Amino acid sequence: MAEPIRILLQTTIATTEDDWSIFRFSLLQDYLKSIQDESGKPLFTVVARDRTSDARGDDPILGTLDQSDFDELWLFALDTGDGLTDKDVSGINAFRKRGGGILTTRDHQDMGCSMCGLIDIGAVHYFNTKNPDPDDSRWNRDDPHTTHISWPNYHSGANGDYQKIIPVDPVHELLYNPNSPSGLIEFFPAHPHEGGIGVQPNNLNSQVIALGKSLVTSRNFNLIVAIEHHTDVQKNRLGRAIATSSFHHFVDYNWDIEKGCPTFVDEAPGDGMTKEPRALEDIQAFVRNAALWLAR
Repeated sequence: MAEPIRILLQTTIATTEDDWSIFRFSLLQDYLKSIQDESGKPLFTVVARDRTSDARGDDPILGTLDQSDFDELWLFALDTGDGLTDKDVSGINAFRKRGGGILTTRDHQDMGCSMCGLIDIGAVHYFNTKNPDPDDSRWNRDDPHTTHISWPNYHSGANGDYQKIIPVDPVHELLYNPNSPSGLIEFFPAHPHEGGIGVQPNNLNSQVIALGKSLVTSRNFNLIVAIEHHTDVQKNRLGRAIATSSFHHFVDYNWDIEKGCPTFVDEAPGDGMTKEPRALEDIQAFVRNAALWLAR
């Protein structure tokens, strides 16, 4: 019998009660643990943790991730530049070079910019002051309501609501949902200020596979980027990777608004996820697809 796929759910911030610490991703963790194979055995083993620092300031797990028995890293980059040290970045890159799969996600402005040193992944995440979107027409606020947050900050809807996503042709296997009427994932949790991601024209290994649409400007923005296996110049076969524009696609508050949020969140929530059960089913379908795709 095959061993369960081992997934590390990891934030780039220390455990803090009034923040988006890993305990606020409990529904994601529980769902991954609930997925079984045809014989009723768990498909995944999940470890969930926040960032910790050793005497040198490095995270003891991330800095040596390539030496671990994890198959996947799901990195919730919630910092504004100090969430990963050079050793952490080296450990994550070495993990990917040995075939480990990585899902990365962040949010508005410069949140998550400590990921800039990650192979491929740093190139597909666009920030305000680092690796900005090459399309400078996007260097402006999309969400005009939360004025202390600057671009990129695409307004896909209120926390607690869902957004209708736009698959990019040809439809990627990550977007299949056999239980959906269309056979595809149609909904994602919404958020008032999602971050920016994209793919340079000369990048043959990465592709934008889904778009969101701003409720404020009606402008499309990139929602998901998929990065395929490829071989680097040292003949390392790099694992697959996924980038999404916001960690709010995965956090408890955006799956179930009753789970609550940190006190600094002051935007009025919605109730679309509660009223439309297909929305939760769709994001769970994506989670399952991602966990299997990254492991192959």
